[in-house]
Amino acid sequence: MISKNQIKFVRQLEQKKYRQKEGLFVAEGPKVVGDLLRHGWQPKALYATSAWEGVSGMTGSGVVQVSGEELQRLSFLQHPQQVLAVFPMPENREMPPLKQGRLYLALDGVQDPGNLGTIIRIADWFGINTIYCSTDTADVWNPKVVQATMGSIARVSLYYTDLPQMLKSAEVPVYGTLLDGEDIYSQSLSSDGVIVMGNEGNGLSAAVRELVDRKLLIPSFNSSPDMAESLNVAIATAITCSEFRRR
Repeated sequence: MISKNQIKFVRQLEQKKYRQKEGLFVAEGPKVVGDLLRHGWQPKALYATSAWEGVSGMTGSGVVQVSGEELQRLSFLQHPQQVLAVFPMPENREMPPLKQGRLYLALDGVQDPGNLGTIIRIADWFGINTIYCSTDTADVWNPKVVQATMGSIARVSLYYTDLPQMLKSAEVPVYGTLLDGEDIYSQSLSSDGVIVMGNEGNGLSAAVRELVDRKLLIPSFNSSPDMAESLNVAIATAITCSEFRRR
């Protein structure tokens, strides 16, 4: 049986100010929670129905078996998925420097939680385990972001920083997708560097655009004047990462 205070506490974590105050975030579903547990993340609290196969192996004062109705009251999802866990955010992580020989992603003002979560999942798929974010990029610990990663949040680390300042000192190529860029399919792409993706509506900020030394364009293959104006930033990220790894 869960109390009203427990429900209130979990529900408050939907808001960034409470997540920051408590240093906690919420993950839901067997895939996301399971991946975090397998990678050593220890939950502060875990609520699961008897349908979750992992419930029998979980012990401790923070583990609570709940009914489907109780999980519904805790959940941020329209259709709760057997388990919800509250995890501590990582503390005091020193931001790693850009190193030669590795490929990185950088996000300049990506706002939509679904896009951010999908980009984290894309990075995981293409073997990119570090993403640098501008300070105005969406909060990685937003429940919608965590859910959209489908567990990749357990393997990909995000760091929020003054992106222009970081890129100024980069000793690797800085790539960016821009409308005045060169066709990505005909360009020589290095095996290392940082790929910068911009805001959904405005693209790269002026400060970051100045620091891109290799401008790329994903060309359209539709010659009709009545066509999509642009690609979704997560889709563009997938295409770009794929092209780098294909080489």
